[in-house]
Amino acid sequence: MNLAGMPLMQKQLMKTLFGKIRHGGLRVRFWDDEEVDYGDTAPKVNLTFKSCPNPALYADDLTMALGEAYMDGVVEYEGRLEDILLLLSDNYRYFTTAGKAARAIKSITNLADRAQAKKNIQHHYDLGNDFFALWLDETMSYSCGYFKHPDDTLKQAQLQKIEHILKKLHLQPGETLLDIGCGWGWLIIKAAQAYNVKAMGITLSEEQYRGVRQRIADLGLTGQVTVELMNYLDLDPAKHRFDKVVSVGMFEHVGKSNMPQYFSKINELLNPGGLSMLHTITDTVEDKPENTWIKKYIFPGGYVPTLREVIWQLPSSDFHLLHAESLRMHYAMTLDQWHLNFSQQIESIRDKFGDRFVRMWELYLAGCAAAFRATGLDIYQLLFSKGLNNQLPLTYDHVYMP
Repeated sequence: MNLAGMPLMQKQLMKTLFGKIRHGGLRVRFWDDEEVDYGDTAPKVNLTFKSCPNPALYADDLTMALGEAYMDGVVEYEGRLEDILLLLSDNYRYFTTAGKAARAIKSITNLADRAQAKKNIQHHYDLGNDFFALWLDETMSYSCGYFKHPDDTLKQAQLQKIEHILKKLHLQPGETLLDIGCGWGWLIIKAAQAYNVKAMGITLSEEQYRGVRQRIADLGLTGQVTVELMNYLDLDPAKHRFDKVVSVGMFEHVGKSNMPQYFSKINELLNPGGLSMLHTITDTVEDKPENTWIKKYIFPGGYVPTLREVIWQLPSSDFHLLHAESLRMHYAMTLDQWHLNFSQQIESIRDKFGDRFVRMWELYLAGCAAAFRATGLDIYQLLFSKGLNNQLPLTYDHVYMP
């Protein structure tokens, strides 16, 4: 093979790839300073390739190609990240062949077994408590906050989110609460402290498990609050039944084919008339080709369902939807805060993980914030009861009124 001709071949491949853009506008500046405009409108975004990409860009996966090129420092962008995501979204069907789309959907629906699920979670969450502590707030909450005012601090927003959820669950003293995917445990601890309930959290992350156990012991809540390192499917309903069940930011890891199993398990664990809150990211298009870059580098094994897919599951387990609330802009604002905090700790993170890791996580945080603002990505809190519950307040004043 004539290696001297590789840059020319790469450039031609890239021109073919970008030439598929039919909606929107993009300007590409190649490493030899040639500039080419693509699309049907004036460019809103500029991509500059500082060198010839290596390995080659894949002609049927622009998302992966650009993500890896950015991580490697090969490409930089000018313009709003929202516009890049819209450009990719509006033209995705032109970049993705039918065969690849089918393989992507198949890979989503055939999520690995429980051992693989644990491995997937640990890939992301076991980067180290010290890593997450650098850019999360003091509560170590790694999920969407709840901003009552635009100038709320991240910690305020996270504490307000926890209180918002606990109010919706209408907790009463002496009740039992299960948190599936409890993170670093602030919700179960707050529930025990403020509502005098007995709370249990479960996680697949060993780092989170150790952190929660230590926090429970430090606060003198041993016996009232427990945490287990286990899969929620392994909970035995003969030994564990709960009045309330909550899951925040965990459902996205369940996988498309396992959604019915999730709701069936909640039904087994929940007492009659009990309430469950599901806090999950949603999308608008079912079976949309996956973001392969996110799946490879950030959340392996994940699947973001549509709101319709989730709600459709409820009647099969005798669940009755009581309340639904979108927190889309709240998550965009949360990600903005995380990205700012991350940026302020870049040198420490780079020293530990390297420059490629830093660029990967910057793109992930900024890209997700942009996606919540500009695409169909959303996040919902869904409150539902097991069977009918006629003892609940008639209004949600207890949630929204001071």
